[in-house]
Amino acid sequence: MPENPNLIEINNLSVTFKGENGNHKAVQNVNLKLKKGETVGIVGESGSGKTVTSLSMMRLLPDAPYCNTEGEILFNSRQYGEVNLLKLPFDKLRQLRGNEISMIFQEPMTSLNPVFTCGNQVFESIIRHEEVTKQAAKERVIQLFEKVHLSNPERIYNAYPHEISGGQKQRVMIAMALACNPLLLIADEPTTALDVTVQAAILEILRELRETEDMSVVFITHDLGVVAEFADRIIVMYQGKIVEEGAVWDIFSNPQHPYTKGLLACRPRLDLKLRVLPVVSDFMATDEHGHISEITEAKFQSVGQALMLNFQSEAELKKHHERLVLQTPLLQIKNLTKEFVKTKGFFSNKKETVRAVNDVSFDVYPGEILGLVGESGCGKSTLGRSLLRLVEPTSGEVIFEGKNILELNQKEMRAIRKDIQIIFQDPYGSLNPRMTIGEIIMEPMRIHSIMNNDKERRAYVIELLETVNLNAYHFNRYPHEFSGGQRQRICIARALALQPKFIICDESVSALDVSVQAQVLNLLNELKAKFNLTYIFISHDLAVVKFIADRILVMKDGQIVETGFSEDIYEKPKRTYTRQLIQAIPRGDLDTIRRIMLKRKLQKSS
Repeated sequence: MPENPNLIEINNLSVTFKGENGNHKAVQNVNLKLKKGETVGIVGESGSGKTVTSLSMMRLLPDAPYCNTEGEILFNSRQYGEVNLLKLPFDKLRQLRGNEISMIFQEPMTSLNPVFTCGNQVFESIIRHEEVTKQAAKERVIQLFEKVHLSNPERIYNAYPHEISGGQKQRVMIAMALACNPLLLIADEPTTALDVTVQAAILEILRELRETEDMSVVFITHDLGVVAEFADRIIVMYQGKIVEEGAVWDIFSNPQHPYTKGLLACRPRLDLKLRVLPVVSDFMATDEHGHISEITEAKFQSVGQALMLNFQSEAELKKHHERLVLQTPLLQIKNLTKEFVKTKGFFSNKKETVRAVNDVSFDVYPGEILGLVGESGCGKSTLGRSLLRLVEPTSGEVIFEGKNILELNQKEMRAIRKDIQIIFQDPYGSLNPRMTIGEIIMEPMRIHSIMNNDKERRAYVIELLETVNLNAYHFNRYPHEFSGGQRQRICIARALALQPKFIICDESVSALDVSVQAQVLNLLNELKAKFNLTYIFISHDLAVVKFIADRILVMKDGQIVETGFSEDIYEKPKRTYTRQLIQAIPRGDLDTIRRIMLKRKLQKSS
């Protein structure tokens, strides 16, 4: 009998969850084959069934009656031969998990045990599956940490998860997944919300390990740009079904399904300045339940059509820039510094001063969107919070409409906060889970005496909900009843409730699906025009900032290292650091895909 070329084969997989309001079919009749040494990218929005499909492979879903899984998942095990994972006895399944099938989970902080050191958690996986001495297992862990490019592996071995950065935690997760040389690696959104430079490093590590270890990889993401440079094939999922699959080149050069076209078009572009980002609904008319409508005609038929009808010319951009800087600044930051003092160790009295923001100066003009970019830890969020005095600056001036807000007393500061609002990075963490959406938005209106009574406030809140593309019936719902994109819109509505002049957006789209991200970015632009708003838009993603911002400030180690109009920053970056940020952005264009495919072909032949 010839050897089966497929490492894993999924046949007619369906997953149904039982809920209070009836059953929900999360995955419907999915068929998938993965060859040995092949990488398949599964893409789609949140709720499309990507993660549920991957958890089915690991059999990590709840048991009946809460969850019902049908179909078969055939795995070509080196230990047991071909087995159906859905029928495999649990003791044998435990031998496969972490040994032959490993998974990198989406959120490393919640996947690592906070009471064990990072090294101990990888060590445990090796001891569990292999007969080696404790000393040999520790040496293997150190080697794995070196392999995933963790600097100072000995320190990371003895560090707890809270003591290392997000990128380092993700690398520890990769090391744990690779500890026993698995045949299949499932990477579930391994780079979501990471800096573009860290994301590029993680993808390069996975690329290297795939080639050297000859693993098969299932790479799950919502961003086609990320998977374009990594996968051999792409599978597109929508509402629990596979709507399109094919080679990377075919998907990008000639997408067939309107949903695929929408996902490709809604990514922010580096080569064009678009007025409005295309969204999935421009290509695929749907009903209120998200089902594709056969009656309504779509706005666009191709990605090219969506882009060519929507870009801004150089003359338009130049005219806008000239008009912008002729105004009197709305906000002036002068020599702003923020220092933190921390002890060097738990039992030490020695103190260390860290300058998170170091002598920063810049102006913000009325009606402008000023982009603030840089890696995690560069001081972006601290700078944004210092402007609102959510953290008190150490020195400097923040002049808003002629007043230095750092000199205001508590009562005066509360009054001016009405005009300066912030949209936080984590929408769920910034919404009170015990209050309805209506109460959350009305609360600051009551504090600042906006409107005469609650009846008027309620009417205005409903108007705001509709402005951010929500509905009046959402007024009495709680935050947990909404998706991530909807929660972010609620936070935007709350910021607008006080009718502010200036809003700080702190990584407000970093963890959203690219399709939802496009909707929120378009919404922010619409609201700017409607309410004459001014924004500081903080992000680590230069592609997103290039789309939405008029000017960009590049921040590194607490200082502004480069500033300019967004097109100039991208086309003619002056600093090496800025060039590195730009180069780390996944392109997903045909030239890049062609070059990567050729490189992989040469590597395989050699």
